[in-house]
Amino acid sequence: FIYTILSSGINAEYGGQEYAQVLKLLGNGRLEAQCFDGVKRLCHIRGKLRKKVWINQGDIILIGLRDYQDSKADVIQKYSPDEARNLKAYKELPETAKINDAQIDDDNDLDGIEFQDDIDGDSDEPEDDRIMLDDIDDI
Repeated sequence: FIYTILSSGINAEYGGQEYAQVLKLLGNGRLEAQCFDGVKRLCHIRGKLRKKVWINQGDIILIGLRDYQDSKADVIQKYSPDEARNLKAYKELPETAKINDAQIDDDNDLDGIEFQDDIDGDSDEPEDDRIMLDDIDDI
């Protein structure tokens, strides 16, 4: 038994459990996760976690493996980025695991998109490149 002490209490990773990272949210309480044993699994979010714990892409989760379906699993717990860093420090997660640090960006840079206000109605584009609505009738 491997015990990890986290802020959410003591949790144990038993033989039928595995750590994984969320790859894609599929909807209807399902997600695709890459387990750290190298297997990609379709996971079901159990009812206790639904609408109470929000799981995002890149989150580290603990899943319960199914004896009868190796390609499917159930999400047992979601770890916060701080808890995931602790798991990595305790050597529970491999060194290659990338922890999703959700950093809030308050400078509103809009991911590199820059908008310009065209107050005077003039455009920087040459007249030849513009398509007027009157020209569309001819097409």
